[in-house]
Amino acid sequence: MSGIEKRKMRHIRVSLEEDVEGDVGTGLKDVRLIHRALPEIDLDDVDARTTLFGRELRAPLIISAITGGTREALGINALLAEVAEEKGIGIGVGSQRIAVEEPETAGTFAVVREKAPNSLVIGNLGCPQLFLGWGVEEAVRCIEMVDADALALHMNPLQEAVQVGGDTNYSGILEKVREIAGALDTPIVMKETGCGVAYEEAVKLEEAGAAAVDVSGVGGTSWSAVEYHIAREVGKRDQEYLGQALWNWGIPTAVSVVETSRSTGLKVIASGGIRTGAEMAKSIALGADAAGMAKPFLEKAVEGRDALAEYVDNVIQELKVVMFLTGARDVSELKNVPTLIMGRTAEWLRLRGFDASKYVERR
Repeated sequence: MSGIEKRKMRHIRVSLEEDVEGDVGTGLKDVRLIHRALPEIDLDDVDARTTLFGRELRAPLIISAITGGTREALGINALLAEVAEEKGIGIGVGSQRIAVEEPETAGTFAVVREKAPNSLVIGNLGCPQLFLGWGVEEAVRCIEMVDADALALHMNPLQEAVQVGGDTNYSGILEKVREIAGALDTPIVMKETGCGVAYEEAVKLEEAGAAAVDVSGVGGTSWSAVEYHIAREVGKRDQEYLGQALWNWGIPTAVSVVETSRSTGLKVIASGGIRTGAEMAKSIALGADAAGMAKPFLEKAVEGRDALAEYVDNVIQELKVVMFLTGARDVSELKNVPTLIMGRTAEWLRLRGFDASKYVERR
C-alpha cells in the first residue's frame, strides 16, 4: 500500500472517529432570513432547481469532495454517486493525485460517473502538485477519468503546513491556474479545504480565468485538526503542536460567501460546516449559487444507502420549506429575500469594507 493510500485511509478514519470540528462557527447563526406570515405562494409550487456548469440540479446541493484512491473509497464513492443520481444533486470526487500517479486506482474515481451518468460531477486536483510541475496534461487526465463537468483545483495551504511531509510551496500557483484555465474548455473551480476564501484571492482567481470558487470556510471539519490527530498517532510532536495551534484558522463560511460573491462574477459554492437546508438557504441568500456538504454525507454513507437517501430528502425538503416561508418561489427569488446579518459576522464584514445593512430590504 502506497503512502498516499495510507494517508487517505487515515483521513477517512480520523474524520469519522475523532473530534475534528472547528470551535469557531460558520457565521450563519448571525444570518436571519425574514419570515413571511403571508408568503402568497403554495409550498407545492416551490422549485429548488438550478443549473450549474451546464447540468440541471433538482436542488442547489453538492456532495463535496470526500475521497478516492482506496478500496474503501470505491464503495463510498459508488454509494454517494448512486444517491446523487437518484436525487438529482451534484457530486465532487476527492483529490485524483493518487490516480494520476497510480493508474490502477483510477476506478475508485471513475465509478462516480458510472453510477451518476446524468449528474454534475466535479473532478479534483491539488494546487501543491501544480508547483511540482503538473499542469494541463494532468488536469485533462483528471477530467477524462470522471468525465467531469468542472475541475476543482483545491487550495489547502494550512493542511499542507501542518501535515507530516506536506507540500508547502505555493509559489507561482496563480500563473499555473491561468495556464490551465486558458487551455481547457472545462470550467475551473478554485476550492478551499476549510479555511475560506477572501475577496482579494477571489478577484485574482477570476482574472486568472477561474469560473467558480468553493469557499469551504471555517465552521466544519478542520483539516488542521485532522492532521493533528494523525501527527499525534505517528509521534510527530512539532506537527501535532501546529495542528492544535491552528485548529480554528481561517475565514467563516458566511463571511467568505459575502466577500467572494460581492467582489466578483464567479459562481460561488458555499461549503464549510453547512449541515441543514436552512443553512443552504441562508448561504444562497448571501450570494452563493449552490451549497456543498462533505462530512454529513460521509457519515450517512457509512450508515447505509437508506440513511443517506433519507438525509438528502430531508435537507432538500427543509430548503423548500424555508423558501416557502420567505416567499421565494425559486432559487433566483431566494437570492433576493430580505436578510439580516448581525453579530460578529456583521462586524467582520464591516471591518473588511462590506456593508451588511445592504442585505436588508427596505420598503
